[in-house]
Amino acid sequence: MVNKRAWTIGGLSAIGLASPGLALEIVSVGEAGIDALRLHNPPYNLIGRKIGIGQVEIGRPGQFGLDKAVSKNRAIALAGVFLRNQPAKANTNVDRHAQNVASLMISADKGSGGVAPGARLYSTAVGSLKTGGQPEECLSAQHVALQNSGDVRAINFSFGETLQRDPRPNALLDGNALLTQCIDWSSRVHNVLYVIAGNQGKGGIPIPTDNFNGMNVAFTTRRQGIFNKIDVSNLSDATGGGGGRLNGREINLGSRRAISLVAPGSNISLLNPDGRANKVTGTSFAAPHVTATVALLQEFGDRQLTRIAGKKPVPQQPNWSLDSRRQQVMKAVMLNSADKVQDVGDRLRLGMSRTIIDKQNQDWLASDAYRDPKIPLHAQMGTGQLNAFRAYQQFSAGQWKPSARVAAIGWDYHQVKATSVQDYVLAPRLQQGSFVAITMVWNRLVELNDTNKNQQYDVGERFRDRGLNNLDLYLVSAESNKAAASICSSISDVDSVEHIFCPVPTTGNYKIRVQFRQQVNEATQPYAIAWWTVPAQ
Repeated sequence: MVNKRAWTIGGLSAIGLASPGLALEIVSVGEAGIDALRLHNPPYNLIGRKIGIGQVEIGRPGQFGLDKAVSKNRAIALAGVFLRNQPAKANTNVDRHAQNVASLMISADKGSGGVAPGARLYSTAVGSLKTGGQPEECLSAQHVALQNSGDVRAINFSFGETLQRDPRPNALLDGNALLTQCIDWSSRVHNVLYVIAGNQGKGGIPIPTDNFNGMNVAFTTRRQGIFNKIDVSNLSDATGGGGGRLNGREINLGSRRAISLVAPGSNISLLNPDGRANKVTGTSFAAPHVTATVALLQEFGDRQLTRIAGKKPVPQQPNWSLDSRRQQVMKAVMLNSADKVQDVGDRLRLGMSRTIIDKQNQDWLASDAYRDPKIPLHAQMGTGQLNAFRAYQQFSAGQWKPSARVAAIGWDYHQVKATSVQDYVLAPRLQQGSFVAITMVWNRLVELNDTNKNQQYDVGERFRDRGLNNLDLYLVSAESNKAAASICSSISDVDSVEHIFCPVPTTGNYKIRVQFRQQVNEATQPYAIAWWTVPAQ
């Protein structure tokens, strides 16, 4: 007998069809989706070993040996389960939705496993919303961030809060909800990338999708067997900021875009606590694709830091440093390597594997984000769809400092001083007609008003928003020192991301310019940057 259940978490109604005879096949993990399975196999052998990732939801997945609900399901091995900031009690708060999300991240099912089956997943349940709210959710997030000896690289949020439950008078999506500020504070202080189910729009759970320092993820559905179209049930249909009744209530206040990236999320087969397969849909299931991809990349990064041959450690690889663990680097790498428009085989479109189509059946090149340098992100798809293998290619190209000429593909974590610029001169000449992708990210500065001076958030404490410094990004001729002569630019006044995707007009020498245009808080701004270009043939 097939049981049919429905729930609303992540702002979308997820319909589950559970069947004990249904073979599990997570198609979205493979080539039809984010192409992560390729990284599981030789020569890469990346499954997220020893990398800590986290999960915060209303409920939690079951832990084998603790919860009867998973006594027949050993496919998901959790590193730790909690209720808020305390150890979980047996057979309490076990939730199918949380189990499905965890399954997508770390399932070791023999038929088809999750994105990062070797990762260490720490999961906490916020518990009943009748006895808690944003303070307890912040406490839960902090507790997960402190697991794995304080080394959790990414935390998945497949749930959120409604504006109706926010205690602020006339609450808006302005980045100032306590949970939103908590996410931006923890991102910086705990060096963890928060990945948020991107639900905005009527009926959604928009808090904390108005964050600056995390990533909001929308979801795609399959056409002709591959995930490449924005699903119509993504909640936000807004194509721009502007005014109107939606502004600040169902979409971000002002012109700042909400969605960072998209990932598969329609009709995904996942495991219930009892081990039966379940088909689910929603942004709740797109976000964990991104969270678990961080584990794959970070396993590679840690391998580069110290490679082991037998019992003798080998020094770290060239063009590599501990900066590879920075949450801003992970964000820049995944945003910059996303699929937008399929390459026809000449590599001029950076080898992208598919064209992503929005709800209006238009691609990235038809968007205002492509035309307007003040808009870095597509309203529905951000920079495009996550491609785990391309993210690996972007990341493995290594760190290149601006003190010398840089490679055609690479990334860096650096800083720039107020009213100054930082140039990255590309070593190869770039090919006419080829596309350049460049992404820069930096953090909003949120500080904790730590009243008891214990260096941790406690219920009752508040945060202080010190704002966002304004950085701009340019591609310019290597012979020019004037940003006004730029070939392409990204000059948003409101976003913590700048993104360039544009064609090279003529074969020649180019450089990437980072400009600190307006100081709002500190006089020195750390940032992460990733670039992908095509050398002249």
